[in-house]
Amino acid sequence: MHDTTDKKRAFTEMFGEVTMDAKLHEAFCDSLVTQLLYNKTSKHVEIHLDLQHVVQMNRVYSLEKAFSRFFNASVKVIPCFHVDKTDKDIPEVCRDNFIEVITKRSKHYGYLLENASFQVEDRKLNVHLRTGGSKILQSGNCNRVLEDYIRTSFEKDLRVCFIDPSLNEKDREQYFKEKNTIEQKAIKRVVCYPVGQQKSGRSKASNDTAPYKVSRKSNSTDPDMVYGKAFNEETVPMNEVTIDSGRIAVKGRVIYIETRLLKSGKTLFSFDLTDLTHSITFVCFANEKQLTSLTENVKEGKWLRVLGDAQYDTYRKDLTINVKGIKKIFVNEKMDNAEEKRVELHLHTQMSQMDAITPVKDLIERAAKWGHPAIAITDHGVAQAYPDAFEAAKKHGIKVIYGVEIYLLGEERFDEDGKIDYKSINAYHAILLVKNQTGLKNLYKLISESHMEYFYKRPRVPKHILNKYREGLILGSACEAGEVYKAILNKRTEEEITEIAQIYDYLEIQPLGNNRFLIDTGEVSGYEELKSINTKIVKLAEKLQKPIVATCDVHFLDAEDEVYRRILQAGQGYSDADRQAPLFFRTTEEMLEEFSYLDREKAYEVVVTNTRLIADSIDNIKPIPDGTFPPFIEGAEEEIRSISEKKAEELYGTPLPEPVKMRLDKELTSIIKNGFSVMYVIARKLVTKSVEDGYLVGSRGSVGSSFVAYLTGITEVNSLPAHYRCESCLYSEFLDKDKNSDCGFDLPDKLCPNCGKPLIKDGYDIPFETFLGFDGDKEPDIDLNFSGEYQANAHKYTEDLFGEGHVFRAGTIGTVADKTAFGFVKGYMNDKEKTATNAELKRLVTGCTGIKRTTGQHPGGVMIVPHNKEIYDFTPIQRPADDTNSSTITTHFDYHSISGRILKLDILGHDDPTVIRMLQDITGVKPQEIPIGEKKTMQLFLNTESLGVSPEDIGSEVGTFGVPEFGTRFVRQMLVDTKPTTFSELIRISGLSHGTDVWSNNAQELVRNNIATLAEVITTRDDIMLFLINNGLEPLTAFKIMEDVRKGKGLKDEYEELMIENRIPDWYIESCKKIKYMFPKAHAAAYVMMAFRIAWFKVYYPEAFYAAYFTVRADAFDADIISKGKEKVMYELKELEKKGNEATQKEKSLIIILEVANEMYARGINCMPVNLYESDTTNFIITKDGLLPPLTALQGLGAAAAANIVRARKEGTFLSIDDIKIRSGVSKSVIEILKNHGCLEGMDESNQLSFFV
Repeated sequence: MHDTTDKKRAFTEMFGEVTMDAKLHEAFCDSLVTQLLYNKTSKHVEIHLDLQHVVQMNRVYSLEKAFSRFFNASVKVIPCFHVDKTDKDIPEVCRDNFIEVITKRSKHYGYLLENASFQVEDRKLNVHLRTGGSKILQSGNCNRVLEDYIRTSFEKDLRVCFIDPSLNEKDREQYFKEKNTIEQKAIKRVVCYPVGQQKSGRSKASNDTAPYKVSRKSNSTDPDMVYGKAFNEETVPMNEVTIDSGRIAVKGRVIYIETRLLKSGKTLFSFDLTDLTHSITFVCFANEKQLTSLTENVKEGKWLRVLGDAQYDTYRKDLTINVKGIKKIFVNEKMDNAEEKRVELHLHTQMSQMDAITPVKDLIERAAKWGHPAIAITDHGVAQAYPDAFEAAKKHGIKVIYGVEIYLLGEERFDEDGKIDYKSINAYHAILLVKNQTGLKNLYKLISESHMEYFYKRPRVPKHILNKYREGLILGSACEAGEVYKAILNKRTEEEITEIAQIYDYLEIQPLGNNRFLIDTGEVSGYEELKSINTKIVKLAEKLQKPIVATCDVHFLDAEDEVYRRILQAGQGYSDADRQAPLFFRTTEEMLEEFSYLDREKAYEVVVTNTRLIADSIDNIKPIPDGTFPPFIEGAEEEIRSISEKKAEELYGTPLPEPVKMRLDKELTSIIKNGFSVMYVIARKLVTKSVEDGYLVGSRGSVGSSFVAYLTGITEVNSLPAHYRCESCLYSEFLDKDKNSDCGFDLPDKLCPNCGKPLIKDGYDIPFETFLGFDGDKEPDIDLNFSGEYQANAHKYTEDLFGEGHVFRAGTIGTVADKTAFGFVKGYMNDKEKTATNAELKRLVTGCTGIKRTTGQHPGGVMIVPHNKEIYDFTPIQRPADDTNSSTITTHFDYHSISGRILKLDILGHDDPTVIRMLQDITGVKPQEIPIGEKKTMQLFLNTESLGVSPEDIGSEVGTFGVPEFGTRFVRQMLVDTKPTTFSELIRISGLSHGTDVWSNNAQELVRNNIATLAEVITTRDDIMLFLINNGLEPLTAFKIMEDVRKGKGLKDEYEELMIENRIPDWYIESCKKIKYMFPKAHAAAYVMMAFRIAWFKVYYPEAFYAAYFTVRADAFDADIISKGKEKVMYELKELEKKGNEATQKEKSLIIILEVANEMYARGINCMPVNLYESDTTNFIITKDGLLPPLTALQGLGAAAAANIVRARKEGTFLSIDDIKIRSGVSKSVIEILKNHGCLEGMDESNQLSFFV
């Protein structure tokens, strides 16, 4: 909203032209207008009035109507009555207003308050009802409405409670009589048309009918009706519905629900249904009662029968159905009704890369629901579904058989170097099932070798590798791509087929439809030949006395899910994508029917008996061991204690001040007791090494919450409460809690009372529990920001510390995201010239998401394996994205699956430490000596005065262009909105900017509407815990609420009730519900500390700042634009900004660079053209004439070409353009770039030798 007033103004002065009656004018003529807010988007006006007397709310509502007519917009008037009344006097003067406010919400609620008495006790407004309507009023949030009204209009904070009458037996009969009378009276007034007052078109009720008619009430008594009137129309398939279909009935399953509150007060309730022929969006406009029914009955997965009018929705630009009636229907779910259930031994999950489409948890849930005793997971070449499979099996009480479908090499051939020629040998499918824990580790080793040593398009397994790791594994012959099936298909001799089959522990056959494509390709003559092949495999198993099993080769859950696989395969270029095999999960009955061409006994054997036999022979296995396995460092506990205590004494003297000693003892006890000492020691070694090598390290995450981390040098954030300390005599002073500050740097300057020297201000006041919980029960995570230039050194040092084979990069799994899936779906639809509703597109996109597409690595995460363990005790290994040229080795499992088992360190690369190092090298100023909170630097975040320019010069009200954390347009606007003057406020802004739904649509509105200040709104996760503890909640409960909120889980009902009981403001509770992700305060503090140092250089060493800033971002810098002066920069900046959201990512990056360049010019610093002989390869150079850009500042001229030019020019002056080409080896395109910039001006094309004088 935009505030159109700048001071209080008289009501008559502002609204003298508004037409109103004399009584209305008399009621408000003495009032003052304190705020007039106007929302351009919604055309809503909000007027705040100060009055010296209480005005009846019906007058306020009349005033709203008068204003609405005048402004031609919706208007809300918010009165504030400044009356000299105590809390207990409020009900006496405001009883009628209370009822009016509630009646405005709903007349029914108002009637329930008739004859109620109001009484204030202990800051609680008790409303004693004549009838038992408390639950109705409570469910309608009437207590909140009254609390808000009292708070806004009387500036009093009272909690409202509705109290039902307490009755003895004698009063009960009279009570129910009165209750019935009041309720009938309420119904008659609210929802009836009295006799003689019917709307036009309605007939008058006869004398023998009820005296009223209920509006909008269905005449159906059908308990399955959810909305509207009963209907019996026949349903039609959704793919036959068009915008011309008129009124039709359909049935389908709910797949999506959305609600939106309308200005009218009604709710637009929309939901998508699918009947698998198509999907359509249904819309209905619901009042409060209807919304309750819809919310309770229309849920995802439920089946409904719906009557409505087909229409073209101009808002959605799509076919929708305007709902007239909804009825619940019950569709029998497919179940496995066999007395003895089979076991599926060949099944693929979403981890079978771009091939299978069902999440493992859904497959396991279905198997458990069907009563199957076990289920196997056999993805193509990988084991990445195991962690999720284990959790799902534990939840549903079913046994998981861990397996893999490997690519087994045929006859092994070797090249001339004696290495196996794994690229040209045929690979066959085979199934491996893990029999016991030994087999699991062997499988992890086998998967690792297949990825690391024998990867060619797929991870291949030579037979000698299979034999090497065969112990504890069961080998099956797999599908038609298996060696046995291929041998029969290729008409190999019986002896050859028998020999091939010998190595397998069991043989496998599948439904005929799975291999229908062999008929399509002409490899077999028809289904009879497919039956013949399966029969031969059965007889072969009998001959070799091996079990024969029937499997589905599951790739999707239900038959209709093939459409998702079809779309994905079409997107990958498969020509036969539309001819999908029926690779769905079948029941026991369905499988017995599939193999009915065998005799009945044999069919039962292959489908049920043998699959259960194999399942029973397999142990219950955990794919990842329980417990935690940190690396062991001798004496880590004593080392961490000794270093911490020594440093504490160096800073605070002996004996330690009580706050320091208490915090230190608490942390050391928790760290050592829970086995986290090693983590601290490792992190300390890494940080110490980096600092010794000249690079500061910034901490991330909540590690800055630990005082021990500060004492051991892991973080620069001192988490103690704000305090003073003397570096000379070790005097310290901790302030009383009520006088404390959020941050020590904001304390006033002060001299030491003992020695007279300036005291150091320190402390961020961050609770340790944010890091480790209240009993060390929170898994800690130490994240460190190393310079991007130094990151590789830090990784190498970690390997040196723990040795080869004990340090691996944290692996990640990349899946098909919504946008990618949408591309697949739209591409398929376009290719097939099909159209679909938005609901159908959404259904198809959802079905195509989450499927594994590739693997990768965490940008800085490393996993540490203890010396008494192997990586294969936890996970296989591989290269990221299966890149055989990469030297990086990652965990095969996504790192989240094992980060609670083995130690994960985040050794991240970041620009800020790199920039800090550059600035130190250029200026000679040590960053640690920069005074945090220095006043001139603080001004940057408030205005542009520190830069010596005006806001108009640089296009910004603040001077934070190029300052980390504060340079983006989004955060600059936050600075303008909040006007920070303290360092603690900068930390709060950093927390707000990094959260999701913490500032936007949340704290921003609270600050702008003066509901809460920057100091009051939630900015970091720590705020929640501390605020709740300070307001009476138990610490552990406050911690749990903080954890839920910061993860985007909202508030559980019991937590919300506790918060209400402890008088937590409504706005605070609603704010918690909106939050999706939150920063810890320690993370924000570390970021802001680093950012402030860079900002200090910007103020006091501007040339160094711009040189370092542009050097780090040289790839986005365009010297052809920026070296041509301020006018050229401004022109290009305006042209790019015109593109808005249509600008490419590269153009958006250039906009940021141009904003900083414009500021640089405004401060009188020039940018020179690139110079062939003077420019550096990648670094900007400070000269007396301005900044000299490097060669790489020319777009299209890469670092390698620039380095070659610098190397060649050391050999002497270039004689010609040809000479540059020859000596540097650069391409013709690089020469063109140099020419266009003017670097080669006056230079001949080639060396010319003249024979004439």
